[in-house]
Amino acid sequence: MKQDEVIVAENGALNRRDFLKLGGTGLVVLFWVGPLRAFQQPYSEAPPSTPTDFNAFLKVRPDGRITCFVGRVELGQGLQTAAAQLVAEELDFPLDSIDMVMGDTDVCPWDVGTFGSQSMRVLGPILRGATAEARAVLLQMAAEQFNAPVERLQVSDGVITDPAQGKRVTYAALVQGKQIERHLGKVPLKPVSAFKVMGKSPQRKDALEKVTGKAKYTGDITVPGMVYARILRPPAHGAKLKNVDTSAVEKMSGARVVRDGDFIAVIHDRPDMADTALALIKAEFDRPQTGLDDKSIFDHVLKNAQPPKVIAETGTLGEFANPLEQTYFHSYGAHAPIETQSSLAMIEGGKATVWAATQIPFIMRDRVAQALGFTKQNVRVIVPYVGGGFGGKNNAQNAVEAARLAKMVGKPVQLVWRRDEDFFYARFRPAAAVKIQTGMNEGKIVSWDYTVYAAGDWGAVTFYDIPNQRTTTVPVTQIAWRNQDNGAGLHPFFVGPWRMPGAITNTFARESHMDVLASKAGIDPVEFRLRHLTDKRMQRVLQAATKQFGWKAARAPSGQGVGVACGTFYKTYVATAVQVAADKSTGKVRVERVVTAVDAGIIVNPEGTRQQVEGCITMGIGYALSEEVRFSNGEVFARNFDSYEIPRFSTMPKMEVVLVDNPELAPDGIAEPPIITLGAAIANAIYDATGARLFQLPMTPARILQALKQS
Repeated sequence: MKQDEVIVAENGALNRRDFLKLGGTGLVVLFWVGPLRAFQQPYSEAPPSTPTDFNAFLKVRPDGRITCFVGRVELGQGLQTAAAQLVAEELDFPLDSIDMVMGDTDVCPWDVGTFGSQSMRVLGPILRGATAEARAVLLQMAAEQFNAPVERLQVSDGVITDPAQGKRVTYAALVQGKQIERHLGKVPLKPVSAFKVMGKSPQRKDALEKVTGKAKYTGDITVPGMVYARILRPPAHGAKLKNVDTSAVEKMSGARVVRDGDFIAVIHDRPDMADTALALIKAEFDRPQTGLDDKSIFDHVLKNAQPPKVIAETGTLGEFANPLEQTYFHSYGAHAPIETQSSLAMIEGGKATVWAATQIPFIMRDRVAQALGFTKQNVRVIVPYVGGGFGGKNNAQNAVEAARLAKMVGKPVQLVWRRDEDFFYARFRPAAAVKIQTGMNEGKIVSWDYTVYAAGDWGAVTFYDIPNQRTTTVPVTQIAWRNQDNGAGLHPFFVGPWRMPGAITNTFARESHMDVLASKAGIDPVEFRLRHLTDKRMQRVLQAATKQFGWKAARAPSGQGVGVACGTFYKTYVATAVQVAADKSTGKVRVERVVTAVDAGIIVNPEGTRQQVEGCITMGIGYALSEEVRFSNGEVFARNFDSYEIPRFSTMPKMEVVLVDNPELAPDGIAEPPIITLGAAIANAIYDATGARLFQLPMTPARILQALKQS
């Protein structure tokens, strides 16, 4: 049973009782796991409390296949394959015979969402524990059938054998006609030495569908009677509707205008004609005059941010020896996924089904239910393949709009945002600033005072050994969302998570400052870092990256155009070395080579891991050199890829990925951590090539030319 078969088979809501009936024969395993943040009681607008237990489901089907249900989604990161590998490994079952059903709120266990590089770190132990327990249950059942001790039985490819008696039984044959529920408590996991599936790189489960164009995304799904919607949007954040004239649309054949206050949309059974109808609406808006633009925003953030709080402190700062103070800046950034936000909403018999491109199906379900006045049990969210997220699909606005329209028109409504809408409502990475004051004595940092404004505390506390240090930050909860007054808050529009939120900004500031200090001390940047490191894992990834790179020690600027940066997120360690070519006459920079070393514990899928690192490198070059949201008085000038520049294939460097083996640690996050080091590594390489130090991301040609003038 494939995921799209579940979508097609049941159009309406499907509760768990119905799901179990539908399953018929088969093994349902309920298993107990200790507190894990991602699986907990149903979501509310307040952060859920730490869970005490959860149920997840593995189904052994009569046809010999196994279906695994998880609340997380496939964003292109390869989770569909990696999760199946976890199941296959612990269950001793063929990988090709495992089907994944993901992100369907009626049949999958509750999950907070797919973000923060938590899938292997949080979902991984859950799936491994589940399948290890299922295997133990099946062995018990076989032992009872064979009248043999469990310890004597062997398992391979879903077949249990008793070598002494020559008896064998498949998982499917063992449980046919039965429905079994057992709690066994904690079951030991396989040791790394016994792995047969984990640590390998099988063909991705989504590969054939995606390369042949058969993969279905939300915009590809159709249902009978479906119509298409376009919504009248304001020209700027905070703009208020004054007058609207929809008379021309009302004369258009097949078009319909629907309105609920200032929420105005056009409906048509063809998407192109919905676009035509929208263009016929004449509307006037009062535009806000905030006085804020992309040039003044940093002064605004520094002056209006909430009072910072100390999150880490060691030693006593006192007076700074040979003090050096610097402020680093990071502009707003958009997510720019290949797929814009998309939803298809259908309401039948008092129940709503929403197909959506989202990272948060269960949170979306609750918000759609609230908007419609439905109970959560009467809303089902189904997530097909998602064409990228990066934190930008962590809100439910698009789905709520589609659901409201479906209720208003009495038909299924598909709402696919245009690219300019996706940019406008992107919930940008926040503009942020970091102030660092340091003191140094005889080539060693002795004092470190670090304050981050608006970016949050991920990656803010340094891992370098500095005797006297303090880290202060503005609490994320106070700055993560703008106020409800359309622009009078800290930010002039919504902001939110952007691939590895906060850690990018903090890593850029910290690692740039480390190079500034290394140059001031007359020490090679790699040697300078190693002098301040006792963390063996960080030492190892830094040495692995620079060895592969062929690093030649020199004081910067050396003219080589090389740079290095280190970073951590949770238990994933990263080091990156880059080579750039910089044109001093134009300010243009080309990244020629990138070497990134990562230590993320057990590597479940090496090729998938390399793909994720390469994706981070690609996206990292974008935020480092070009990606910036320009705006003024609430109007966003980034409307498409002609006004928001992302990396192109023609600008890609040679990429080398070093996977540092660490089988003693459980699998950790890999989809985001490798991106955090690119900004600083490229900034340091630009300085090494030109002698110009950049203190703001992105490092555009104009900013590089300005820095060259000041150097």
